[in-house]
Order: sequence, then C-alpha cells, then structure tokens
Amino acid sequence: MRLRSLGVALAAMAALLALPTAHAPAAQAADAPLSQGKTATASSEENAGTAAGNAVDGNTGTRWSSSFSDGQWLQVDLGATATVSQVVLNWETAYGKDYKVQISADGSSWTDLKSVTGGDGGTDTLDVSGQGRYVRMLGVHRATQWGYSLWEFQVYGTTTGTPPVQGGGDLGPNVIVVDPSTPNLQAKFDSVFAQQESAQFGTGRYQFLLKPGTYNGINAQIGFYTSISGLGLNPDDTQINGDVTVDAGWFNGNATQNFWRSAENFAITPSNGTDRWAVAQAAPFRRIHVKGGLNLAPNGYGWASGGYIADSKIDGTVGPYSQQQWYTRDSSVGGWTNGVWNMTFSGVEGAPATNFDSGPYTTLDNTPVSREKPFLYLDGSAYKVFVPAKRTNARGVSWPANAGTSIPLDQFYVVKPGATAATINQALAQGLNLLFTPGIYHLDQTIDVTRANTVVLGLGLATLVPDNGVDAMHVADVDGVKLAGFLIDAGTVNSDTLLRIGDPGSTADHSANPTTMQDVFVRIGGAGPGLATNSVVVNSNNVIIDHTWLWRADHGSGVGWDTNRADYGLRVNGNDVLATGLFVEHFNKYDVYWNGERGRTIFFQNEKAYDAPNAAAITHDGVVGYAAYKVADTVTTHEAWGLGSYCNYTADPTIVQSNGFQVPTGSGIKMHDLLVISLGGMGQYAHVVNTTGSPTSGTSTTPSKVTQFP
Repeated sequence: MRLRSLGVALAAMAALLALPTAHAPAAQAADAPLSQGKTATASSEENAGTAAGNAVDGNTGTRWSSSFSDGQWLQVDLGATATVSQVVLNWETAYGKDYKVQISADGSSWTDLKSVTGGDGGTDTLDVSGQGRYVRMLGVHRATQWGYSLWEFQVYGTTTGTPPVQGGGDLGPNVIVVDPSTPNLQAKFDSVFAQQESAQFGTGRYQFLLKPGTYNGINAQIGFYTSISGLGLNPDDTQINGDVTVDAGWFNGNATQNFWRSAENFAITPSNGTDRWAVAQAAPFRRIHVKGGLNLAPNGYGWASGGYIADSKIDGTVGPYSQQQWYTRDSSVGGWTNGVWNMTFSGVEGAPATNFDSGPYTTLDNTPVSREKPFLYLDGSAYKVFVPAKRTNARGVSWPANAGTSIPLDQFYVVKPGATAATINQALAQGLNLLFTPGIYHLDQTIDVTRANTVVLGLGLATLVPDNGVDAMHVADVDGVKLAGFLIDAGTVNSDTLLRIGDPGSTADHSANPTTMQDVFVRIGGAGPGLATNSVVVNSNNVIIDHTWLWRADHGSGVGWDTNRADYGLRVNGNDVLATGLFVEHFNKYDVYWNGERGRTIFFQNEKAYDAPNAAAITHDGVVGYAAYKVADTVTTHEAWGLGSYCNYTADPTIVQSNGFQVPTGSGIKMHDLLVISLGGMGQYAHVVNTTGSPTSGTSTTPSKVTQFP
C-alpha cells in the first residue's frame, strides 16, 4: 500500500465524496454502461484491495490501481461484439497524463480509439467510434510517482445482440474416450473398423482417445477416417500391449488406397514383435514408441504407396518391403531394410546412408527447421492442447523433453457437427482457437484466421467442404499459426483457392515463429464432383509445410478431366518456405509451382493426372506435359532432396511427358536425388529434369534417375 501526505489524502477524500454526483456523463445518464459487471483484467494490481474488477463494478468507492510504472493497462471484456460510442474514465489521484483508449475483436490485436496527451485527471469523457468486444486503457506516462488508478472505467454503446461463443465443453459424439478399464474395449474398436474398413468415400469420422495407462491384449484395426491417439503428455504414458493395425484385406491385399487415418502419441509392444502399418498417403504415424519392429507392407506384400513417420522411436527394424516411397523425419529406428524407389530421411537416428545412385535412400543428418504437430492431452482431468516448440537442425525425437506450451481447452471453440462458418469466425474473432471434432462441415463463408499463434486442430480427419464457390480457409500474414489434422474437400462450385496462407504480396519475416501446416490434406473429387483452381497457396514467408497430400482424385465418383478440374496443387509465393513430406498428385496443370526464393523441399511424391485426354491437352509453351514440380524461371535459390514423379496416362498411353521437373539453372539451384517412372508403360518421360536424364521406356517401371542437378 502506498503512503501519501495528509494533504493529498484529504484531497483524495474530498474528490471521493464529490464523485457520485459530479462525474456521471450527462449524455449517458439514463443508460448503464456495457462494461458494468463484466470481466476486467489488468497488467498489474497494486494490491488485493485494488483489483481490476473494482473499476467496472459501478461503485465509485472502489478502485483499480496498478504497479508504479508506465505502460500499465486495464481492459474489460464486454462479453459480445459492441459498437462503442463513448468511454468515461473516472481517475483517482494517481491518473494517466498520457494514455490511449483501444478496442479489439479478440483481446490480442488492438486499434486506437483515442489518444490523450497532457491529461489533468478527474473525469475524462471521450466520444469514440469503433466496434469490438474488448476495450482497454493503455497508460503511456503517469502523472504521479504512483501508478494508474481508476474509480470507474465505463464503456457505452450498443451490442450486436450476439452472445459470445463459449470455449471448452465436451468433445462431441464421434470422439471415443477410453481407459484400460473400459468394458468391451475390443468390441468398440471392432465396431468402428467394421463400419470404416472399406468406407473410402464414406461420411463416418471417428477419433479414439486413450487415457494414460496400460492396455493389454487389444488389436485396434484402423480404417478410413479413424484416428487413434494417446492422451498422455509423452508417448510412454499410454502403453498398448497388443497391436494397432492397418492392413489391406478389404482391397485384396493392395495397400495403395489405405488413405486418411492416423496414429499418434502412444507406446506399443506388438503381440508378435512387429506391428503392421500398411498405409498409403494421408496416414501419418507420429510421436509413437514401437517396442519392437514395424512392417509397412500389407499381408502378402502386395502393392503399397505411402507414407510418413515423424517424432517416433522404433526400437526394432522398419521393413517397408513393397512400399514405393516413404519419408521419415526427426525419429529413431533400430534399422531399416530395403525399399522400392524413394526412401527419404531427415534427422533420423539409425537411418541408412544415402545410396540413391544404386538404391532408394536419400538421408539428411538433420531437419533444418521443424515443429511437431499440436496434440490433445490430459493434465489430470483437464483437457489441454500441447503446442511443441520450434526446433532447428533437429535429429531424433522431441520427447520426453517436451519444449512448448499448453493451452487449456476453454481457449478453444470445440467445433461439432452442425456448427456454422459464422459461428466459427465469431469464435476466432473472440480470440478462441479451433478444435474440430470428427465430422463434415459445410462452409458458406471462408474461415478467416487473423490472429497470430492461433491453433486450428482437427480430430478424426474432420472435413471442411466449401459451398457455393467460397474458399475454405484464409490465414492472415501473422506469426505462428498452427494448422493440423483436417481434410479440405472441394465443393461442387469452383473455389479459387481452398487454403490460402498469407495475403497476396505478404512480406513479413516469420522466421522466429513460422506458421505450420501439418497433416492438412486436400481432396478434389472422389467423394463426388469437386472443383478448385488452386488447392493451397502460400504467400507468407517462412511457412513450414510438414506432411500434406493434395489430391485431385483419380478414382471414386465425380472424376473426369473437367468434372473435378483443379489446375494447381501447391503454389508457393512466399520466401524461405520449407516442405517436409510433400505428396501432390494428378492436377490438370502444375502439381507444384514454386515462385518464392530460398524454398526447400525434403521428399516429394507425385503422380501425373491419369486422365489427360491426349498430349495436346497438356502441351504449353512448346512443352508436352506440365512438370510435376516447377520452380519459376525468376527464382535464383532453391534446393530439394528425394523427389519422385510417376506417370500413368491411362486415357492416352502414347503421351511422352517432356520431364518430371523443371527448374532454372543458376548456381543457387540445387536438386538432389530425382527420379521419374512410367507405371507399366502407360505413358513415358523424355527426361528427368529439364532436358537432363535418360528417358523411361517399356513396361518394367524402372526409374530414370538424376542424383544431382545441375
């Protein structure tokens, strides 16, 4: 408690006695302020008797006061968006000489309503104009040796009448939370698998969440749109003595269509010593401790086309066997046997050495920049989302150190089936993050993520479908947004861009806190007709794209050269963008078009569009076929490792694609370990990159390789 002279104290007493009649604003005398009784917070409080809430309690005998320094603030949450017309500050003796009144939609980004300089204390009645939910006084300079002190802080105006979106709550109908004592646990897994095993384009979406503990004798078979995750902070908190299995019995032993499923954040001791995870694209295996071996091939070693492992420790040997390609990042393996065409590793302890000239391996000692995917966990009985910290030159798993931050669930809008885009955007405007529970969400307006560090996390392959030609999601050019774990499914009316990160012309440096896009997948067609000119456009700098599959459907319903038209998969305009685990397939024009400087890609998998009707339909600038991976002619610096493109021109097998990769030839361009393959002779490549590399020929699916270009 600060001490004052008797004279100052008496003056303050006199001011206090006069306040009830002297300082009510005449223009608003009949109206209670919107701020009264609402939640107030402050940068500091002098003591327990001068709390922030005292300034909005309607009692001019109580006050808020701050610590004794400049730069202090007091803010009030109006509880809903309001149009603010007047702010009244009833100062105590310790007043602000210079200060600002500001407004915000989310409590994070602020706009000045009024700047006051040379204030003289007493009551300041300020006419303002602005719209937002949060209003604050930001002190610049104090008038006394004490802090800032307000008897009352009153905000007048009108509310929109829209109640605020509440954070937290239950996880919805399609999240199945279990513990080791859950009755009939095996039957729960079996029931969902029976429904989802072959439901490649079905509407079911499911998430299994396993509370920490030890689970004995279970076999969790994972089908389409099904995710299984542990709820511990570390993988070893959730122990499975049994199996988590993906096989391909539904497709006669062919695993090339085992898409859209995931496993995360648990330890497994396989029943026979080796777990089976025979997947294709969009099936991440993250943050898992396998106390044994891992088999990536289906029973019978049929065809397989995957896949992705990150932040995992496999004590035994990983056997890809029939897997055509695979990317593994920031992990540890006890060994790795064989592979078909393109096995790429970065930051993997125990990875095989590079042998791309004679074999399938490309190995980097570390990953230049990475940040693991956010995940839901239990802190006692409370749900939180853990957001791992950025790593530089990472090697091996990130756990159990667990650098990062935890966000309580009440700071998330838990989105459930039936939610509208308007409510989702309102939640974002309030400053909430998004947790999409399993379901399909039709959007009649674009989801706008405008606040730095926002987390948008999906469970159970939550699926966003833009209707009437809107874009699905825009992310502003801000720091540290985390997008993870959801599928965007193109609507029947053409969208310009399904996901846009950064506004056109973005220039800000986000190297200290990049935006990340992880396990975010795009589908155009397959579940029905879908149209989108661009799947993903990255305009911001320093974005990390960590595992994506952008897929223009080659099978399913609504598939045809124009029926599910989609010209571009990924377009990168930002500088210093890094892609780790980039899968992009079947687009009508360029699958990847890279226009930003200093871009890097570690692992790329591609198939050209099967349904090109003839060579003329894909000929441009005198070149037959659009390169799978095109670096713009104006780019001076770009580097990539472990890239493969395959053609399967089923509509016209006579097409000879000019090349798989097209890049400038300056000294700053460095392309490592590229290959092209004709799948069974259905079309061919004339070259690998530009006019370099031997042509493919015949039906033997023999790769044509270039280990270094230029």
